Amino acid sequence: MDTHETPAPAAHETAPSAAGLPDLEPAARRIAELLGPFDDGALDGPTPCPDYAVRHLLGHLTGLATAFRDAARKDLGPSTATSPDAALPVLDDDWREVLPRRLEEVAAAWRSPDAWTGMTRAGGIELPGEVAGAVALNELVIHGWDLARSTGQPYAAGEAELRSCEVLLAPDEDDPDRGGIFAPPVPVPADAPLLDRVIALSGRRPDWRPSVV
Repeated sequence: MDTHETPAPAAHETAPSAAGLPDLEPAARRIAELLGPFDDGALDGPTPCPDYAVRHLLGHLTGLATAFRDAARKDLGPSTATSPDAALPVLDDDWREVLPRRLEEVAAAWRSPDAWTGMTRAGGIELPGEVAGAVALNELVIHGWDLARSTGQPYAAGEAELRSCEVLLAPDEDDPDRGGIFAPPVPVPADAPLLDRVIALSGRRPDWRPSVV
């Protein structure tokens, strides 16, 4: 398993938000920083998501950032009603401008304590705000790793983020396939880095590379 890409995160990557709630900003910022180093020639390359090329992954990131921004705001409409599996994501031509803006917006929306209370909706599913926030963070962390690995870039995440993902992704005896959302966990050594363990829980191989698809 790889260990070189999980250095100790900086303090600002592990600190909770001012309200003591999980902070989505570091995960969102990391994705934005991954967008610059690759050109459009990489868009048709493979990703750890079997049905997605890089362009589909970027389209999915744009859609989920929009949906979870609106879920945080309780602005329930088409963006929060559509299942992410409804169709293959489409990447618009202006994605380099739109996606960074959506990432900023979703992080800002979840800084509000109100976002974490009451009920909301995402992907057509009604769920408590605190659960939606945890799912949003997980989506950013896991798909950030997907994008980094697909484009040959390093990736590191804060321990607090990874612990949140670990709890969310842990297999449930009452729901072993986790609603069909995730593939079965991939076995990894018990002493594997936390990032590798979290990625494995999501059903991905931590050693995935485009060259070994």
